[in-house]
Amino acid sequence: MERDMVKIDETLCDGCGACIPNCHEGALQIIDGKARLVSDLMCDGLGACIGHCPQGAISIERREAEAYNEEKVMALMVSKGENTVVAHLQHLRDHQETGYLKEGVSWLMEHENELGFRITDVLDRVHNVKSGEEQAACGCPGSAARSFAPQAAAHTGNPMAGRRIAAVAAGAGGIPGGAQGAGSFVSGGGMAGASAAGDEGIFPGQLSMPGQEPAKQASQLRQWPVQMHLINPGASCFRQADVVLAADCVAFSLGDFHSRWLAGKSLAIACPKLDSGLESYVEKIRALVDDAKINTLTVMMMHVPCCGGLIRLVDKALGLTNRKVPVKMVIVSAEGEILQEEWN
Repeated sequence: MERDMVKIDETLCDGCGACIPNCHEGALQIIDGKARLVSDLMCDGLGACIGHCPQGAISIERREAEAYNEEKVMALMVSKGENTVVAHLQHLRDHQETGYLKEGVSWLMEHENELGFRITDVLDRVHNVKSGEEQAACGCPGSAARSFAPQAAAHTGNPMAGRRIAAVAAGAGGIPGGAQGAGSFVSGGGMAGASAAGDEGIFPGQLSMPGQEPAKQASQLRQWPVQMHLINPGASCFRQADVVLAADCVAFSLGDFHSRWLAGKSLAIACPKLDSGLESYVEKIRALVDDAKINTLTVMMMHVPCCGGLIRLVDKALGLTNRKVPVKMVIVSAEGEILQEEWN
């Protein structure tokens, strides 16, 4: 196949070796006083070595070459130790080589029992997450892991707070043509500017009495951080816990998310569409089941196609675990209704 490959100008190369440690794939060696490309299979053609050559002897050329083989590269990286594996995966991440990155992580997971290090530690370092509960997960003090008690419930004198407005019957509340869909709720009792279902819009919300504050909903969050990239599966808050893994949007759709779904549980949130490095999520879910020995896992997602990726990540992780845990799947509509709730 034809692809990008490293090219070394031997007339310029002085054999200093500065390029060697920066080729994380192990494709370069010093032979007879010159840097040589020893394996097409090992060269990914991304050129991390170029900027470290003081003589300008390295360039990229497009030519016929054997296909790059991430599995063979990863086997070599593992033999050189954890730091080399991390550097290699960071190299792939920085160049947006998500396909190779997934292949490399998959190889590590398949050979987990043969490694001299923990995969979760490697992935945390690749994604700039520091291990240990007292450390900031990404160098930011605001992401330092900590546990705390949920808030006590607070009340106001508003008897209407928290009541859901009933759906307006088609044609009876001013919905043009009886159409049901997106729009803005108006005082006349109907939906103004309603459009076809699926369009962006505003749904009926909750009533509050004029001049009165709605009742404060007590937070049931008991740990930090919650974003899947930042959580540490080894943190004490996850040990033998009931865990909620929720798509980012779920808590904004469910008015009772804290009181009904989060109370007494530990939380992780993710967006299977927008988050990067999803392969690390698979390993973290596996670690929650096998290492933290969680009791149950509740997976909550929106009723949109992209959210299906969340349950696929869970299924993949559970296929790698040694333990089995009860898993509940909850599907939520944009209007905040529970469309499906079942244990698997």
